[in-house]
Amino acid sequence: MKYSITLLTALCSLSVAAQAATTSARFEHYSYAGKALEPASPKPGEFVNPILAGYFPDPSVTRVGDDYYLVNSSFTNFPGLPLMHSRDLVTWTQIGNALDRPEQVDFSGRRGSQGIYAPDISHHDGVYYIITTCAACVGEVNNFIITATNPAGPWSKPVTVKGLNGIDPSIFWDEGKAWIVHNDAPQGTPRYDGHRAIYLTELDPATLQLKGKPQVIVDGGVKPAANPIWIEGPHLLKKDGYYYLICAEGGTGDNHSEVVFRSRDIRGPYLPGPVNPILTQRDLDPKRPNPVTTAGHAKFVQTQNGDWWAVFLATRPYPGNMYNIGRDTFLLPVQWRDGWPMILEQGKTVPYTLPKPKLPAQAAATPPMNGNFSYVDEFDRPLSPAWIGVRTPRTPFYKVEQGALVLTSGQPLGDLAGVPAFIGRRQQHHDAIVSTVVNYAPRHDGERAGLVAMQNDAAYVFLGVSQLQGKPSVVLYKTEAGKETLLASAPVSDARVELIMEMHGGRSAYSYRSGGQLRSLQSDVDVTFLSTQKAKGFVGVVIGPYVQAAETP
Repeated sequence: MKYSITLLTALCSLSVAAQAATTSARFEHYSYAGKALEPASPKPGEFVNPILAGYFPDPSVTRVGDDYYLVNSSFTNFPGLPLMHSRDLVTWTQIGNALDRPEQVDFSGRRGSQGIYAPDISHHDGVYYIITTCAACVGEVNNFIITATNPAGPWSKPVTVKGLNGIDPSIFWDEGKAWIVHNDAPQGTPRYDGHRAIYLTELDPATLQLKGKPQVIVDGGVKPAANPIWIEGPHLLKKDGYYYLICAEGGTGDNHSEVVFRSRDIRGPYLPGPVNPILTQRDLDPKRPNPVTTAGHAKFVQTQNGDWWAVFLATRPYPGNMYNIGRDTFLLPVQWRDGWPMILEQGKTVPYTLPKPKLPAQAAATPPMNGNFSYVDEFDRPLSPAWIGVRTPRTPFYKVEQGALVLTSGQPLGDLAGVPAFIGRRQQHHDAIVSTVVNYAPRHDGERAGLVAMQNDAAYVFLGVSQLQGKPSVVLYKTEAGKETLLASAPVSDARVELIMEMHGGRSAYSYRSGGQLRSLQSDVDVTFLSTQKAKGFVGVVIGPYVQAAETP
């Protein structure tokens, strides 16, 4: 019950001037069935990578006793900062969202790949801390900290860390002190595009403010003379008397990697390891079958048994090196050799199956977060925290009642000044089928209700019921680079229509059922424009119900 109340509050608690006309629709269920394109048949005692499939980038993990908690970037989706829990590091359940109240953060007017970047979660003296970047957010927010005594929430209002610029901050607790490492521009004039630095600053745990000025501990990267780019995502850890600094390097594309430095003193100097990077896929044949690419942005965690593991982001592109579903969270063991960590030796591929951590067995999650799976939400109970919208809502637009999700129209998709009546779930497989039943009778041309597969405000597909030239119709629109095109339509007389979207990598198909008869609306549509490579940005496709009113004069 807590989840629905929190989500309802998050999506429905602010006010805005109403449109001149509104329209509502009822959705009877939401069905999802996904299948991975890559072969993965785990043997007993093995697990499947990724551990979080779909749009779950920039993972950060912490252990508290026998429990593990993980958080990911969420950009301008709301609720944001999804919180995951596991006891075996491979079976994860979402227990909430750390940003679930509109007063915590304002995404008004912000694009899909702005907002919340690269959070870090830590725990100290009974308190959980998340520090993160809010890029281009409204108000005096850049890097902030939120706290909670229960990771499921509630989380506090953000406390802006004054004087902390740049991105990707992380908190490290050491002998009663707290330290922040983060990325920012180098001191002086950057020598080249992508020249960044890693800074260290002490944090006052009482005020959550900096003690002193940030100090550069890495300038450029592992080999400064080679002009390395985008050193970021730093995390500190301590082992055997050394402080280890791990960072992402090379940018978030195919050249992404993870590198390591160490020092006897937390303030440095930090020297790069003898073998770097400690994780990458950039040196492999791009034509290899079922590739994992863009691997990097890792964080280590030590189990209660003393073993070390790393969570990191990577992608599973379909042919053409494209991916619509965003960046997944993967898991690999960390090996220590001669005082240095190694996640994966260069030249090796990230495995899709490997032995589980030596931790107590955990029951399967419902629904799972990886592998092939399906689920149905009958809207007969509170919505789970997996449901997310676009930007911070300003007016109530949804409710769950009598086995249905009821949406009332908001601003149109693509209107950055407003919030659309859209609520969806991540597409977690390139091969996925999503369906719903909508009860809707449009009254004016332009009104519509149905399913949207959304990459961002300028790239999405709509399948649903609308009114065209005074006639109710099933319609298929695509919006590419902000331009909407009607791809197909068919008249429909029944107000109750089942809508079916089928995604198959870069191709898709759309059908509907009305009056008991299943009909194809369009059987082969190119949706590579929903890929990160074409749409740009850092997110992945989210699919869900959407309602739009007719445009008013």
